[in-house]
Amino acid sequence: MLPFFKYFTKPFPGLSATLPVIFLIFSCSQGNVPEQDNKNWYKGNLHTHSYWSDGDEFPEVIMEWYKENDYHFVALSDHNIFQEGEKWVNIRKDSLYRTAFSDYLEAYGEDWVVYEEDGDDLKVKLKTFDEYSPLYHEAERFIMLPAEEISAGYDGKPLHLNATNLDKLIQPREGGSVVEVLQNNINAVLEQREASGKPMMVHINHPNFRWAITLEDMIRLKGERFFEVYNGHPAVNNLGDSTRIGYEEMWDFINIAYLEKEQPLLFGLATDDSHSYHEKSSKLANAGRGWVMVQTDTLSPASLIQALEQGDFYASTGVTLEALSYNDNKLQVEAQVKEGVNYTLEFIGCEKGEKETRVLKTVQGNSGEFEVGEDLLFVRCKITSSEPQPNPVENMTNQLAWTQPVQPE
Repeated sequence: MLPFFKYFTKPFPGLSATLPVIFLIFSCSQGNVPEQDNKNWYKGNLHTHSYWSDGDEFPEVIMEWYKENDYHFVALSDHNIFQEGEKWVNIRKDSLYRTAFSDYLEAYGEDWVVYEEDGDDLKVKLKTFDEYSPLYHEAERFIMLPAEEISAGYDGKPLHLNATNLDKLIQPREGGSVVEVLQNNINAVLEQREASGKPMMVHINHPNFRWAITLEDMIRLKGERFFEVYNGHPAVNNLGDSTRIGYEEMWDFINIAYLEKEQPLLFGLATDDSHSYHEKSSKLANAGRGWVMVQTDTLSPASLIQALEQGDFYASTGVTLEALSYNDNKLQVEAQVKEGVNYTLEFIGCEKGEKETRVLKTVQGNSGEFEVGEDLLFVRCKITSSEPQPNPVENMTNQLAWTQPVQPE
């Protein structure tokens, strides 16, 4: 099998693919987003790694893959580091990695690649964000958002948050409990956002990774608007286990508690958390497993973050929605028609006074709608496709999508 990223050959990629424009109305946060037509859908991944931390590929190659696979934005979020300053990486002696380096050198050239060889040892100087991002930036086609995975811990538990569109690096903050560590780092992002005036967002990564973050921990947080309802890493326990709940169930319980405390709804992201770019396997953290589709009028950090904070997006592991709207308390969902592919739409919600959600309506077909009555706290839709994921983790074999929860107006 060819290495996952072996086929890159162009040093300065610039695709000419036309961005599809879908004319929809989408206002799914709290029913108070003004109607706007002629918005675009932008596909993006908010959690990815490179040689700058524990990924196994050069940032240039990774960005080329995402751009060539029709993504519009990516946040390259390495652990506790910005892609700035001088950093060298030792290339493993394994032929897989040496061949990948040869491909990288051939694609980008001796004038671009700075490396040193000493016998069998090979070191390469990594390009900074400011150096490589202009290769891929293309108005209304592809942008990169500076990001960091703030990687802290407490009592041996990994506590990770992704901060997107940061102005400068945030050093992980400590605390006296899981909640305190998380809250201190959430506050660090919000403080930088306020001080800089620059739009930024922070989200909780993979709570069940090493079972570090419990439902009770999540409920106690303040100012957090996002978490990963799906993460494409094979070790993060998306589905929970026999005694611990998975992310989707956790999501609903969090939102019931948040509304009781009059906090804004928590929105669910799907991300890759990709680390491995040379081999494809259900046991490796590969690219292309999870993403968000954001609806807004401009491909810019400010526009994307505003839309995300309004809930104008859905999370996906493969399902594409043809239409999605929430107007006059009616949630309407339509999945893309594909020959031989069937869909199940589940409208999931919580009635006022209840402590858990249930499936309120099931539709066998690619489109459906649900009237969100005053007796409901919130409703969201889960779309399950009969089409399998090409490279699934945790036996999550079918392609899925999740809309964001909406409240009655």
